Amino acid sequence: MDKRVVITGLGAITPIGKNVNEFFDSIKESKCGVDFIKAFDISDFPVKLAAEIKDYNARDFLDIKESKRMEKFCQFAIIAANEAVDDSKLDINNIDNERFGVIIGSGIGGIGKIETETQVIKDRGPRRVNPLFIPLVISNMAAGNVAIKFNAKGICTNVVTACATGSHTIGEAFRNIKHGYADIILAGGAESTITPLSVAGFSSLTALSKSTDPLRASIPFDKDRNGFVMGEGAGVVVVEEYEHAKARGANIYAEIVGYGATCDAFHMTAPAPGGEGAARAIKLAINEAGITYKDISYINAHGTSTELNDKLETDAIKKVFGEDAYNVAISSTKSMTGHLLGAAGAVEAIVCVKAIEESYIPATVGYKNKDEECDLDYVPEVGRNKKLNYVMSNSLGFGGHNASLIFKSMED
Repeated sequence: MDKRVVITGLGAITPIGKNVNEFFDSIKESKCGVDFIKAFDISDFPVKLAAEIKDYNARDFLDIKESKRMEKFCQFAIIAANEAVDDSKLDINNIDNERFGVIIGSGIGGIGKIETETQVIKDRGPRRVNPLFIPLVISNMAAGNVAIKFNAKGICTNVVTACATGSHTIGEAFRNIKHGYADIILAGGAESTITPLSVAGFSSLTALSKSTDPLRASIPFDKDRNGFVMGEGAGVVVVEEYEHAKARGANIYAEIVGYGATCDAFHMTAPAPGGEGAARAIKLAINEAGITYKDISYINAHGTSTELNDKLETDAIKKVFGEDAYNVAISSTKSMTGHLLGAAGAVEAIVCVKAIEESYIPATVGYKNKDEECDLDYVPEVGRNKKLNYVMSNSLGFGGHNASLIFKSMED
């Protein structure tokens, strides 16, 4: 028999908050984390803005040895996982660790270390390359390091589906627990790609905004949008079987009731015409939840602030919701955090869970000019207080990867 699956812990480090409470307070304040890049000299770069984690020092969170043996994306994963486990009040020594797993992904992994070690081999030769180079950069090490930290001996895997990574990790954790393969899984995503090569690469792809106004750069669904803004950070949630959580007296934030995963099978970077692939993911999630589209009261959109994504995600929502698409509140919190790539879906899942808990719909910050092809209710500038029962989160990644998650209030 299928198991019920719930979320019992939350952890995040983001450009607008280094823990979940600070992060969601910033969401409610409609705070924008976009600013001029501080990580490297941007003089020769056409892209000047990103959403960096402000005043980040690994030693504020990790001991010296731990921080030196991990690239920043892994550090972020550990920081978020620590908070999520603490929040869930899990007694790591009093659970079946063979049924305790980790599914944490990263879209790109340690690209910063690849850049610096490439310079090392060029300048000083192959013998001077860091002996830990490989384990520092491979993207599965976020999951591996978290599993080692918490002695999680169940499933330990890494999803890499570009910008849909974070949502797919939570969806796959949901399925593993629903079908009885695990009791608890730490799921999420971590990313740190605000580096010269990464920014140059996305810029050459014409994917990034070249705006120099931090408040008019990441502007999802706005007619003047011209590309996404890179962000960094991590989000991790404790996904747990309902009876297991209840037996230990855990605080349950929300239930995961639906997950849809599809592929456009169309283009490396462009979404399928009409948002067809995304629409199928949304339908699958709704069907698994056993509800209708009319039950969804808020959608946290992928909403990247690129011309095609926002138009075709709008088309996908219309394809599923019909005329009722105009009655559902939709917002993109990337307007505040920037685009955290592989961590985006996980951080946005936390937004959805907190939205349910606090009966609050976040705004799409910076939205000013209506696009005739994006004509739904995007909750411009100011959030709303509203009781929420079912909330959906969409993630759409390069390669045509689509994911939709549905979260349900536990009030009943």
